[in-house]
Amino acid sequence: MVIKLENVGIAVRDLEAAIAFFTDLGLTVLGRQEVSGDWADTAVDLDGNHAMIAMLQTPDGQGMLELFEYLHPEAIETDPTRPNEIGMHRVAFSVDDLDAALAVAARHGCYPLRGVATYEDAYRLTYLRGPSGILVMLAEELNSR
Repeated sequence: MVIKLENVGIAVRDLEAAIAFFTDLGLTVLGRQEVSGDWADTAVDLDGNHAMIAMLQTPDGQGMLELFEYLHPEAIETDPTRPNEIGMHRVAFSVDDLDAALAVAARHGCYPLRGVATYEDAYRLTYLRGPSGILVMLAEELNSR
């Protein structure tokens, strides 16, 4: 059996704000679509499923995010995920300039949770809250400078 990671799907409260955040970080919008119908109801187990989606790709062509904003049923607000909670909780990106990436995030009102850490003289990294409370990890490899 061959397996390949296709994308990471993230429900957001404001699709346009999420697209702006991730494209400012360097991702590219591959496409947008409105989805609904029996196939969508069956696939995600929600009757009357109706959402706006956008597919974004990292500049290296390897990573993809599928962002979706539910039109129906109404999206359910929950507390933001904490780093130690079980389940899907963050999306991570390597960047060549962490300070530049943090400046981009700050323009969207997104700041490190605590600060920037250095891991074994190999990476500078941080977690921040992106749009809709998404945990985003940004990491810069130090020996790549």
